[in-house]
Amino acid sequence: MAAAGETVETLAQKVNVDPKTTGRWLNAGRIPHPRTRVAVAGILGRDAAELWPEPFRRRDLPWFRPWAELEQDATSIRSYQPLVVPGLMQIEDYARAVLRAGGLSLNEVERIAAGRMERQAILDRDPPPQLVFVIDEAVLCRRAGGHAVTARQLTYPALAAEREHVQVRVIPADGPWHAGLAGPFMLARLPDGGEVAYLDNQLRGELVTEPADIASLGRRWEYVAGEALPARRSITLIREAVERWT
Repeated sequence: MAAAGETVETLAQKVNVDPKTTGRWLNAGRIPHPRTRVAVAGILGRDAAELWPEPFRRRDLPWFRPWAELEQDATSIRSYQPLVVPGLMQIEDYARAVLRAGGLSLNEVERIAAGRMERQAILDRDPPPQLVFVIDEAVLCRRAGGHAVTARQLTYPALAAEREHVQVRVIPADGPWHAGLAGPFMLARLPDGGEVAYLDNQLRGELVTEPADIASLGRRWEYVAGEALPARRSITLIREAVERWT
């Protein structure tokens, strides 16, 4: 704080909390809410994992950990993936196959795949978040880890969608070009009503917190959801794909 020219009072004002709350963060074991950690780290020019390492002792890649933390607290998550099954819906063998294709070492593959499985605990959280996954039909046609693994993988989201808080929808391959094809993204709503987003690319991901950017991604989500089939028809399409891979 001193190096960044901040005091307890100025930092509290910038993150919209009481100065007494900010003062408590200076004591060991007092950790802010995930979204606040990200905001404070940005103001101080440090990594959140450097300021509060305890929550980040996970198996995910360092640049992914802030999102993974926020994801655990989210009340709803909307995810769009044009090329692969979303991470929260991946089985371990499929995750390994996708990660190996990225040229990672065996140790990295195992570590990241394990972290991906840990993230899925939110599906059984009480109360669980509302989860909506939209994928392009191309995901159903791309093999990863062999025919048997692909069949088991596609069966998983079809079964998960039987839960009231999970919805999986598919954009048909014969549909027109749409805004989502520019790349995958996720939107999460937090307990305080705020929203954050996550973008992925070939090298690393990016946590998005700027309101204007969140609004832009929200509009893109509307386009994506508008192109997707209804939930029941989507599950039928997925089950047909499972039969082709079996």
